[in-house]
Amino acid sequence: MKNRLTRRSLLALSATGAVLALSACGGNVGGGSASSEFPSGPITLTVGQAPGGSTDLIARAAADGMADSLGVALPVVNKPGANGALATEEVAAMAPDGQNLVLLNASLITITPLAVSADEAVSLDDLDVLMGLSQDDYVMVASTKSGMENFDDIKNSGKKLSFGTTGVGTGSQLAQELILAQAGIEGTTVPFDSGSPALTAVMGDQVQVSTVQLGEAKPQIDAGTVTPIVVFSSERNEFLPDVPTAIEAGYEVPVSQYRAIAAPKGLSDDAKQKLVASIKDAVATDTYTSFNEKNMLTPNEISGEEVTAEWNELAAKYKELTDEYDISLAGK
Repeated sequence: MKNRLTRRSLLALSATGAVLALSACGGNVGGGSASSEFPSGPITLTVGQAPGGSTDLIARAAADGMADSLGVALPVVNKPGANGALATEEVAAMAPDGQNLVLLNASLITITPLAVSADEAVSLDDLDVLMGLSQDDYVMVASTKSGMENFDDIKNSGKKLSFGTTGVGTGSQLAQELILAQAGIEGTTVPFDSGSPALTAVMGDQVQVSTVQLGEAKPQIDAGTVTPIVVFSSERNEFLPDVPTAIEAGYEVPVSQYRAIAAPKGLSDDAKQKLVASIKDAVATDTYTSFNEKNMLTPNEISGEEVTAEWNELAAKYKELTDEYDISLAGK
C-alpha cells in the first residue's frame, strides 16, 4: 500500500520544520530562506544626481567598500532630478528593510527648502540617517582677464560684474549671494546647471566670477587659468592653505556641501548596526582614503544622529541669514 500524505499533513510537516530551523539558529531563518536575515541580497544605493559628478563618485567609492564588508553586491543607481529630491522621496517611501539606501547631499535638506515651496521641500523625518561621509568645499574664483586677485578687488572694481553659480538652490548660489549681500556688491547672477559650465564661463571671462566646488576648480587653479578668491568653509581648506576663508575676510558665510548615507525610516537595530559597520569599514580602507585625497574631500565621518543635528542647525542658520539679508534663492 502506497504512503499518501494529505495536504494537511504536508502543511503540518512544513510548519514543524520551520520551527525546528528557527530554534536551531536562534530565531533567524536559515538554509535558503533569508526573509528575516540581513542582508537578504543585493543592496541598492540610489543617487539623485547624474553619473560622473562628485556625488556619484562618492557613492560608488563608499558602495565598493560596503559591498566587501557586507558580502553582497551594492549597485549604485542614478535617478537625477530636483537636486536629489525625487530619488530621496522614492527611497524614503520604500520598505525599511535596509535593502535600499540613498546618498544624501546636505544642500537638499539645508538649502533647497529656501528655493522651493514647503510641500516640495525634503526633510530628514522620513529617513534613518546612517553616517556622514565627507565635506566638499566651495571656492570663489575670478577670471584671469579680470585682474582681480582678492575679494577687495571685487568689492572695489567699480564695474558691474557677472557672477556664475552651479544652479538654483545650491550651496554655490547661497554662498555667493550671502557674501555679495554682506559686502554690498551688486551684479548679475548667472545660474548654470552644474559646476563645469560655471567654471568654463569664468575661464573664458563670460562671467568674471564663479563659485564652484573645490574638486572641480582645483585643476584650473593649479594651471593658472582662474584665480582663487575665498573658500566658504569655516576653516581654511587643506588643499588651498593660502586662500583665506570668507569668514577671515569678514563675512559670515560658512557654506559647504556635506554628504551622508540614509535609509527609509524604521530600520531594525540589526540592519542599522550592520549598515553602519559596513560604512565605517568602507571609509577606513586605503582605497577610500586615497579617493578623498584625490578629489579634495575633507572627511566628515560622523554618526547619523550628529548628521541630523548638524544639518538641521545649518538649515536654521541659512534661513536666518537669507531673511536677514533679504535674499531669495528662488528668484535668481
